[in-house]
Amino acid sequence: MSSAGFLMAANFFIAQCFCFFFLAVSARSRNRVAARWFAGNFAVASLSIPFEFLLANFPPARLWTVLAFASILGGAFLLRVGIGHLYDVRTNRKHLGVLFSVFVAFNYVIYDLPRGTLTHALAYQAPLAVSVAMSAWVVWRASARAFSDKMLVGLLVLTSVHFPLKAAIAVHAGSGSIASDYLSSRFALYSQSIGAVLIVTIGLVLLCVLVLEIMEDEKANAEVDVLSGVLNRRGFDNRVDALMAQHGPHSIVICDLDRFKSVNDTYGHQGGDAVIRAFGEMLKAAAPEGALVARIGGEEFAIFLPRTSREAASLFAHVLRATRSVSSVPGLPSGVRVTASFGVAEIGQNEPLRLAMRRADDALYAAKNAGRDCVREAEPAAVVLEVVKRAN
Repeated sequence: MSSAGFLMAANFFIAQCFCFFFLAVSARSRNRVAARWFAGNFAVASLSIPFEFLLANFPPARLWTVLAFASILGGAFLLRVGIGHLYDVRTNRKHLGVLFSVFVAFNYVIYDLPRGTLTHALAYQAPLAVSVAMSAWVVWRASARAFSDKMLVGLLVLTSVHFPLKAAIAVHAGSGSIASDYLSSRFALYSQSIGAVLIVTIGLVLLCVLVLEIMEDEKANAEVDVLSGVLNRRGFDNRVDALMAQHGPHSIVICDLDRFKSVNDTYGHQGGDAVIRAFGEMLKAAAPEGALVARIGGEEFAIFLPRTSREAASLFAHVLRATRSVSSVPGLPSGVRVTASFGVAEIGQNEPLRLAMRRADDALYAAKNAGRDCVREAEPAAVVLEVVKRAN
């Protein structure tokens, strides 16, 4: 086997590995459709390699030449569709199909042009350059900001540009007097070497983009309480500092379901879970934009309200209380109502969040002691501080 033939076999193996990798990633990625198109890209483009071997050993040469070209081109078009899915850019597949057919027909026609000329080489490589450039344009249009996205744009542009450069290399190095001479030509060695680098680099960057999204999703899922659908304590703690840094005032609301133990005792843990789920859904639906809603205990929830005064936070808590007291819970008898109590505190200037939450929690217990199903406001931080100073 020639050096070029060995490289072609290696490229085929690499392409199949990437096909497998993308199919594996598709099982976990939210962009599973894009990942499957990428797998198809590598699988289809790699078919050009067996066609090249057939071209070197079996007639008819025109058939194998056109099929090899169509495989590479088809892979590039599948890449374009996958890129469209990945970056949420609408793809007109009918137009792509027409363009693909035109390019393949054009390749069939130019087969009779004299080989070894720049005209023939450019005519062969130009459709491939255009097909990859379309993917680069899609990523660029998507206004991607991540480093991996920018790197992908650069690699796709480089890949597009390398096709007309290959035309010049084909003329200079020689690609054979007939199509079946390609495998034994010096140009084949150069072409397959460059192709190997680009296949690996683009494949790795695409995998990087998908894997980073999987990692982001896993991180987000680790910060969400599965039962209630709101943030858990970890998610709340990880995000609240950024909101605290904004210009205030800020407020915190602590809420707790009333007599939750009796719900579990009467209707079982499934009934209790239904109450938690319904309460979490209500809080998410009612919370203003930018607020953080979290389940911080068994039946205890916290709502951080940025740029919200105590009066506005208290009004918000009253709305929540009224909504909860008249709402039924799916899964429980229609006449059953589960109420909640609320404690509200405005975070004082330079006051640590934990102290504000403690004041809100004290207000919550005051609401519980007042008979439940009510809202109580915490004393302002300055008043509490003054009382502490006097006591000392």
